[in-house]
Amino acid sequence: MRILYFSLGYSTHDYRFLKAISDGGHDVHFVQLEGNRRQVESRSVPENVHQVIWKGGREAFTWSKLPALVLDFKRLLRDLKPDLIHAGPIQTCAFIAVLAGASPLLTMSWGFDLMDDVHKGWMWEFATKYTLKRSTFFTSDANVTKDKAFVYGMNPDKTIVFPWGVNLEHFSKKEERKESEGFVLFCNRSWETRYGVDVLARAFVKVARQREDVRLILLGGGSQGANIRKIFQSGGVDEYVTYGGQISQTELPRWYHMADLYISPSHVDGSSVSLMEALACGLPCLVSDIPANKEWVFENQNGWLFRDGDVDHLAEKILAAMNQREKLPEIGRASRSEAEKRADWKKNAAALMEVYRSLGEKNAH
Repeated sequence: MRILYFSLGYSTHDYRFLKAISDGGHDVHFVQLEGNRRQVESRSVPENVHQVIWKGGREAFTWSKLPALVLDFKRLLRDLKPDLIHAGPIQTCAFIAVLAGASPLLTMSWGFDLMDDVHKGWMWEFATKYTLKRSTFFTSDANVTKDKAFVYGMNPDKTIVFPWGVNLEHFSKKEERKESEGFVLFCNRSWETRYGVDVLARAFVKVARQREDVRLILLGGGSQGANIRKIFQSGGVDEYVTYGGQISQTELPRWYHMADLYISPSHVDGSSVSLMEALACGLPCLVSDIPANKEWVFENQNGWLFRDGDVDHLAEKILAAMNQREKLPEIGRASRSEAEKRADWKKNAAALMEVYRSLGEKNAH
């Protein structure tokens, strides 16, 4: 089939989807809505994927650009004649596709579009309802986003949920670390408001004042950078933080293996891929108690939950994990087993190919 894959930017997730579609034997055309503000994927677009040059793809989306983008997307549909359009996030890429008359349309939620963006104002809410009511099929990576999609008008019979998953061979179980190496916390969420890294920064200051053996590895970056560094500096704990920057997928497992505990303080999420990577690496996970995280982390089994946004509670939970170090290997084994059960990208990508096949067949009749 000829697939038109339409996404916001070019991230690690996009790379994996494009590669899976291309490996599935499809003819893939990749349309990008915005230019990448930050390089988050070091690998180039997979071979056999055609990058489409069009009106978008260079700068941030604004509503004022909508008419011109829709018009040019109509041209793409005429020129490329795709058998299927796979588009998301909902209020940007999928909305443009719907307005341009794309059909059949597989709308893909990116988690934040239904958990966060939909609340940005009436236009965002309108775009959500308008798009979902006109989508041929819908996919998301968590039950919490699927349920939201129903609220905004998506037909429950035209929906599939599968976690995006990880490569379980690449993200493998770590060796058990020696106590003499100190206790290392790890977080690689983006430094943006919705991911709550500032909450972790404040909690770390509290913990480091009580325990000299604690360290923090922070990867990535983002618009909250100056604020986050200021919290560490004014708390006097900056020397205990390792800033790793942007790490390639090839190098990433090595960083997970340096840690004793993975932390995700995010306020909104679907099934977080970095959480699945941590589980696959056999790390105990301490995460905010938002609905999507509760689909993956079970208290005292493969990790712990803390009250979203609650700095004191997070600090308390970190200290509790440090005080039961002897239990961590067992908790780490439970993490790995959860990943093997539900986060295998190979199996989950096959579910997507199945959706393509059924949509292609329906379209052919």
